[in-house]
Amino acid sequence: MLHTLLIDQGYTKIKLHITPTNHFKLIVKINKTKGMFILDTGASNSCVDVNSRKLFNLHSENSIIDATGAGTSNIKTQLSTKNTCSIGQWTCINTMIIIIDLKHVNNALNEQNCTPIHGIIGSDILKKGNAIINYKSKYLYLKSS
Repeated sequence: MLHTLLIDQGYTKIKLHITPTNHFKLIVKINKTKGMFILDTGASNSCVDVNSRKLFNLHSENSIIDATGAGTSNIKTQLSTKNTCSIGQWTCINTMIIIIDLKHVNNALNEQNCTPIHGIIGSDILKKGNAIINYKSKYLYLKSS
C-alpha cells in the first residue's frame, strides 16, 4: 500500500541491503560510475573515499573545513562540485561531494567481514530526494523534482 502510494506520487524505489554491521548499503552512480555506498542519515554531507576520487572522475579543491565522524575527527577534506549522482532511476545533477579518507570506516567494516565501501550517502542527498526509508521492507524512496 505504501509502495503504491509513493510510486503514484513520483517516487523511485531503491532496494537497500543490510550489512553484518547493521548498516544499509546501496549501489550509487557518481558521474556514471557505479560504487557501493552506506546510507547514513546522520551524515550531513555525502562523501567519497579519497582513494576512489579518480574512479568517479571527481575534480576537487582543498577545503578549509575538517570532517568529523564516529570514532575520528579532524579529517582533511576536499570538495568536488558539479557532479551527477544517480540512485536507481533517481538522478541529481550539480551534486557536491566531499572527498575524505574513509580508511577508518573501511577498517571497521573489514573487522566485521564486510566489503569496503566507496562512500557515504548523507542527508544532503536524502533531503534533495525527499527521502522516505522503509526500514522493515529495506527500501529507500526518492522523489524527482
